[in-house]
Amino acid sequence: MQPDLIILSAGVFVVAVLYSSVGHAGASGYIAVMSLLSMAPTVIKPTALALNILVASIATVQFARAGHFSWRLFWPFAILAVPAAFLGGYLTLPTHMFKVVLGVVLIYSAFRFLWQSSAENPVHPPTLLPAMVAGAAIGLLSGLTGTGGGIFLTPLLLFMGWAAPKPAAAVSALFILVNSIAGLLGNFSSTKLIPEFIWYPLAAAGLGGILGAFLGSSKVPANFIKRLLAAVLIIAGGKLVLAP
Repeated sequence: MQPDLIILSAGVFVVAVLYSSVGHAGASGYIAVMSLLSMAPTVIKPTALALNILVASIATVQFARAGHFSWRLFWPFAILAVPAAFLGGYLTLPTHMFKVVLGVVLIYSAFRFLWQSSAENPVHPPTLLPAMVAGAAIGLLSGLTGTGGGIFLTPLLLFMGWAAPKPAAAVSALFILVNSIAGLLGNFSSTKLIPEFIWYPLAAAGLGGILGAFLGSSKVPANFIKRLLAAVLIIAGGKLVLAP
């Protein structure tokens, strides 16, 4: 195994452990690792989406078993998000624009981790039209950047009072999964590219996701993990935005 592949797999493992311990699939973290290794955008997007599919699948099963998932809350966001994610995956932004957009998404993700509140607000279900429009916008962005969209959907659900934290995380997990599948299919339809090395980081993500889910249910301090993730995302996002 090449040294860069060892570093990538190790980074993916750590990211999967940290993200899954706080209820996320980890796409922005995987992108951060690949960006720090100066990997090409054509490789970053499909790799991040494939890793997201695996870890989001683990999270979806866990939340469903725990009884937190709400189909009624999920489908209005997903119905337009899936085709929009396919479109976003199919489209290829110019390299410089892709890096800037991706950098902004990573920095946004970092500040979401720093400012995320654990307080529960009164819950009222969303009306159909705002949910569909929000889902479509998040789906398109997730496909364009190689993320699953959960980093946008979860805070939206909580901020608008559309869901309590655990149902929001459960809905976001399946939202990430279906968007990542659609985005990867769209990307493959356009590029016909699946990175040859992908099996190594996939194995690392699977192991990390299982371990992180276990740690997340114990007494690991979530705030410390979120601050650590935020630091990595800011460094990687800054690198992308400021790179010539």
